[in-house]
Amino acid sequence: MAEIRDNLEARIAEAEREGWLGEVEGLKVSLAGAQDKLAQIDRRSGTTVNLGIPTLSTRR
Repeated sequence: MAEIRDNLEARIAEAEREGWLGEVEGLKVSLAGAQDKLAQIDRRSGTTVNLGIPTLSTRR
């Protein structure tokens, strides 16, 4: 996802240099979506899940 974000930033810079204003706006929307996804991933990566401790039964 970070690679996609970086690519979008490069494409925005190119579109701005070339004067492709409509393209710039569309790419900025895509960039915002990619940044949002990265933020979601970052928030989830710090979350831990308690799976509990398994118990063994001594009965047969």
